[in-house]
Parts: sequence; C-alpha cells; structure tokens
Amino acid sequence: MDAEETQVMTRTGEYTTSHGWESAVRGRVAAAVDRFSGPLAELAERDANDGDTRLLVADFCDVGLNFSKYRDMTTEYRTSGDSIDYAIMLEGALFAPVEVRRIGQELDLRNIQMSRRLASEEGAEWIYLTNGRVWRVYHLRADGDGHLPVPIVDVDLLDEEAHDRNVDGLFHMTREAVEHGRLDALRRWREAVEAAPLARALLDDRVVAAVSDRLREGAEHPGHLGEDDEIRRVLGQEVIPRGLLD
Repeated sequence: MDAEETQVMTRTGEYTTSHGWESAVRGRVAAAVDRFSGPLAELAERDANDGDTRLLVADFCDVGLNFSKYRDMTTEYRTSGDSIDYAIMLEGALFAPVEVRRIGQELDLRNIQMSRRLASEEGAEWIYLTNGRVWRVYHLRADGDGHLPVPIVDVDLLDEEAHDRNVDGLFHMTREAVEHGRLDALRRWREAVEAAPLARALLDDRVVAAVSDRLREGAEHPGHLGEDDEIRRVLGQEVIPRGLLD
C-alpha cells in the first residue's frame, strides 16, 4: 500500500486509507485541535463572552478548517435586516452562515433561525453553528415549502476521549473536504442510515442471503426452498417497525 495513502490514527492504532490530500488535511486539523485546546479550556474556565469566543472561532476556521478569515469569511453578513456572526463565501457565493454563541451556552436549533432564513434567501444548503467547544454542521433539506435543518457533524473539542472522532468530524468541515465533495458524501451517508432507507436495505437480496447463511450455520441446517422468502417475510412483518416500508 502507498505510504502516502495510509493514515495512522495514532491514539487508537487504527489504520485507514486515504488520498494524500486527505492525510495532510487530517494532520492539520489534528494539530489545530491540539493547538487550540489550551485557549479553549481557558475560555471555558472563565465563561468567556460572545466576542472572545468569536475571536477563537475565526482563528480556528482559518488555521484548522482552511477558511481564510481575510478571504473566505465576512462579518455581520446582512439580509432583510438580519445579521449573523460570519459567512463563509466560496467563489463569490454564500456557502454557509456561521453562528457563534458564547462558549458556555448550550446550542440548539433556535440559534440558527436567522441563518436558516439567510441561507434560504441566498440558496445556500449549509449552516455552521459553534460555541468554540461544540461544532455542528446542518444541511438544509428541502421539506415542502421550507427547509429542514438536518445535523451532519457534531463534535465536542473538550471531550478528550473523542479526539479521533472530533478530528474526523472537523475534517469534513474543512475547505478541502467541501471542495472534494466529502461533506456532501457524509450528508448522503447520514440520509442512507436513517430508519426508512436502512429498513429497505435490510430486505435487499444480498442482505437476506447473508442472513440466511448465518442462520443456516447457527442451526446446522443444510437449507431448503423458500428460506430467503421466509426471512424476508419475518423481517418485513415482525422485525422492521410498521410504516418504514411504506
């Protein structure tokens, strides 16, 4: 295997394969997480205000996520009288509003109301929300006449036990991951593992065949005609909740 395409998750000893650019970006993100852990802890300890939290967020977006605070980010983006903390601009168009709350504030959907309106007006699909410690990315899914915010990334940088998961989540938020389609691929994966599509996947012929092999092995049964149909019937009528296959 090409060394450039091999990444070692040093804290877990796990190996993953990736393109050269991905390994470099993940390394940069990991370094940024380590670099900002001290200042982040200090902000949390003194329950820093919104303005101080915004300073750290701008620096982290610049250093870790590679969105230049001079080229790609603008402050107090306004539309229809509303304002947000930052807006990430790519190729002259709004990519994502960035909502920042003070580090001690709990985050919820109420924090992105202005961003939802702004993104809808500007044709953007993404929203970044953070208090410096917790970073979330929402995708705006078309839902009737409006857009439903669906969480795609959710990490807590002060959770040291989640270091690798944090780096992975932040990686998908980087400029490079956006440009290579990796954030959107993660969005498609999140949609694929929702209850309804996952239920349909369980009835796929290959999944049913794998289940049949496993059950025959456990029952020491050589097999019989119609066993796959029997498994499919039990999954569809007794295992998978009603309504998911409609």
